Amino acid sequence: MKQFTKKTLNINGADRMFICDPEKDTLAGVLRRLGLTGTKIGCGTGVCGACSVILDGKVIRSCTRKIKTVKDYSAVITIEGLGNAMNPHPLQYAMVHVGAVQCGFCTPGFIVSAYELLQENPKPTREEVRAWFQKHRNVCRCTGYKPIVDAVMEAAAIMRGEKTLADITYDYKKDVGNYYGKPIVRPNALAKACGVCDYGDDIALKMPAETLHVSLVMPRVSSHAKILKIDYSEAEKMPGVVKVITAKDVDGSNYLMMFQFSGRTTAMDQVHKLLVDDKIVNYGNVVAMVVADTQDHAKQAADKVKVEIEPLPEYMNYLDAVMPDAIRIHPNMDNIFTWQPLFKGEADKVPEMIDDAEYVVEGSFYSSREPHMSIEGDTVQAYYDEDGLLTVQCKAMTTYFDRDDIAQAVGLDVEKIRVVENPTGGSFGWAMNAASYSLAAIACKIMQAPIALSMDYAQFMAFSGKRAPSFTNGRLACDKDGKIIAGEFDAGMDHGYDPALGDDEMIKIMRFTFFPYYVPNVLALGRTAVTNHSHGVPYRGYGAPNAYTAGEALIDMMAEKIGMDPFEFRYKNIARTGQTSINSVEFNQYPMEEMMDKLKPLYEKAVAEAKVKDTPEIRRGVGLAWGGYNVGLGSDDFANLAIELVGDGKFVKYDTWQDQGQGGDQGSLVCMLEALKPYFPNVTPDDIKLVQADTKFCPNTGESAGSRSHFANGKASILAAENLANAMRKEDGTYRTYDEMIKEGISTKCEGNWVAQAEWEDYKLIDPNTGVGNSNYAYTYALFMAEVEVNVATGKTTVVGMTCVDWVGKVGNIQAVNGQAYGGISHAIGFALSEHYDDVKKQTNILSGGVPYILDIPDKLEVIHLDGFDQNGPFGSSGASEAFQTSDHVAVINAINNACGVRIYELPASPEKVKAGLDILAKGGKIEPPKKYFLGSDFYDELEKIKENPV
Repeated sequence: MKQFTKKTLNINGADRMFICDPEKDTLAGVLRRLGLTGTKIGCGTGVCGACSVILDGKVIRSCTRKIKTVKDYSAVITIEGLGNAMNPHPLQYAMVHVGAVQCGFCTPGFIVSAYELLQENPKPTREEVRAWFQKHRNVCRCTGYKPIVDAVMEAAAIMRGEKTLADITYDYKKDVGNYYGKPIVRPNALAKACGVCDYGDDIALKMPAETLHVSLVMPRVSSHAKILKIDYSEAEKMPGVVKVITAKDVDGSNYLMMFQFSGRTTAMDQVHKLLVDDKIVNYGNVVAMVVADTQDHAKQAADKVKVEIEPLPEYMNYLDAVMPDAIRIHPNMDNIFTWQPLFKGEADKVPEMIDDAEYVVEGSFYSSREPHMSIEGDTVQAYYDEDGLLTVQCKAMTTYFDRDDIAQAVGLDVEKIRVVENPTGGSFGWAMNAASYSLAAIACKIMQAPIALSMDYAQFMAFSGKRAPSFTNGRLACDKDGKIIAGEFDAGMDHGYDPALGDDEMIKIMRFTFFPYYVPNVLALGRTAVTNHSHGVPYRGYGAPNAYTAGEALIDMMAEKIGMDPFEFRYKNIARTGQTSINSVEFNQYPMEEMMDKLKPLYEKAVAEAKVKDTPEIRRGVGLAWGGYNVGLGSDDFANLAIELVGDGKFVKYDTWQDQGQGGDQGSLVCMLEALKPYFPNVTPDDIKLVQADTKFCPNTGESAGSRSHFANGKASILAAENLANAMRKEDGTYRTYDEMIKEGISTKCEGNWVAQAEWEDYKLIDPNTGVGNSNYAYTYALFMAEVEVNVATGKTTVVGMTCVDWVGKVGNIQAVNGQAYGGISHAIGFALSEHYDDVKKQTNILSGGVPYILDIPDKLEVIHLDGFDQNGPFGSSGASEAFQTSDHVAVINAINNACGVRIYELPASPEKVKAGLDILAKGGKIEPPKKYFLGSDFYDELEKIKENPV
């Protein structure tokens, strides 16, 4: 007979008694069961700090602290014990008001950790704050850490009596009618800082008693194999098991939808199977779902399912999958499924131009598979709502797209599906087309009961998509004066086992290699292939980092070969007014020269400082990289939303600006305030309530991707505000009151429906035969400078400073844009130095995935927004977010080369790789690029075939 223990802990000042399983229960699990869900469980292995609590005066990670090791009447402090929304602790207040809360999932852990720091050290330095968070393994993926340290320093000053809460509060009442660009706080930030914002697993704990729990059966025995037998007989006999669901139980398609954009692709059929029954094509494939009365019972039973397989060759990267003897991964398509050529200028003469040029550089580069590593993994709930709609609550980035996907997968009309985005602990792109939403819906439909689907972090790492890696062979040529005359590159992208969007992502490489330089002649080819690795999904920058990995390295290599300063070489070759991109179209704006002028004195200062601080033991270097990204989805883009008058001067806005942590509520509020201003200039943030990301109530505003949300939502907000004002306007030009609207039977709710094609008919998809075209209505630009130190003894690189000069048009909310900049930079530094996902069996959490902790990210993060105005955009704004994670990783790589002469061609620049390069140089050798990659066929032959066979 299983035995349990009665235990009492003093939690937040009160004795709390509970019954527990001493062998299984953790302190985090007990706290959450007691309703204290501000203590989050992210990694579950003690490496992220989201579960931080204070136990007897010490910060501990409670997800790994077994309850049997906690003494009776021990004192525990959780986030709920520090303050609440009515009376927040200075740390909670400061986190909200300095912009340190983005997705907010890690926020309670940081606040609790910082609370104990300030108990022990009321006046810490910034370095001491950073060292504390490093010691206690508090990880943030959103903020770049800088705003969190800012918040701790401000809170400490308040607690010492040196400042007041008012000193760090933006007084929006002083700026009525002038909110655009101001730091209006996120409406949901305080709930997150107080630990009362419920994320997916928090919601699951609070669902009705009859809720069933679903655990995925992921054999994780192979990445490519025939399935001979799935034996779940033992699982069915496990305690609490209600059903084991397999592919045969599914009424719908059992597939995710296939989306392709290119005319030159063979991937037309759906291949991303939700529950596989015939063949495993990836380590994270799901063969069944166990439904049980508790999460523990479901997981225990899932471990009992046995899968008998016949192994097939595993192709874990592009180079293996495209070899002549490789078998097809999917029977209905070759492994290479997309081809995109690019011809610019005298493209046919490019090989000769390069061969005959005064200066030529070439190399082969690998842009690695980057895991998103959001602190919160994947969690989904599904149930039938009061209207009989099958409702899925998840981390949706595009609620309407997911609704379509789910409807097809489960075999229901789309009108019978409802999708709601939960408060989301980050995704950075993987949530765009997650298969878990459809799996949860399948379980709910089959069981006809509410369900909660959750997975541990190891499952999440195997299951979720990643940034698609790529291999590139490239050449660049300059004349004797250092002007670029021609470029040539051959790129192969590994899109994992799912080809969906693989053509679209490849197009980004064809558009952003050598952006924003003027390269008059270009010959290039991009190919995308399926492999047996994780499927490629959007990740901030989506394809552009792959382009810059090769392009900005070649630019730096050329400057070095000529003997020209890398800043001056870039300045000489950036595009000027009238000069075209590599896709043969003019840039929407030409801020490049002004941006470089802004950076120049900072660059010169950094170079001088590097020379002073450079030693034989610690080499110091500075690196540059140009970056940028498109905004929106081109002429096919649209956005719908609604604004409702609910009282005089009071409004409700309905949209699907899905908030993944980037501030969808913050952005939506700012856009509506500015849109209403011409008609109702006295409206304040308190006057607008937001209803968001629920397909039952909100029109389709589109996806939270492509840096489009502010642009598209702003456009639709303008139309909605105008429509409402017109409905309220009397003949004498005054406006009806709310009561007058009701009395006259005039609708108080108006939509704003923006269609991009109505403004820009000429923005088309990239030509599949030439690569020429401009498929976007706006762009963002970013220029990065990295300052690094390289430890010669170990090869370890430390980024000591990162500066970004950007052009995003007019800034809508300075706090939000800064947050995106800091976060993007932190991911880029991780991408450059440590983040990758190769070993599916070993890389099971954020630590093994190479996540950067706070001391891996510099406190010196300087972001300079060039004052700009986008004539195409709403209120003069363009877009933000993705530009901040495009090329900054190459600035780090270039800085390493500048510091110690070691160029890393294949990401990431691990200490081992840098040390190997240093050892080669120490012996008088020369570091050579990797051997030219074989990408499936001869580059020139393939281009000739494409020219002979247009589509």
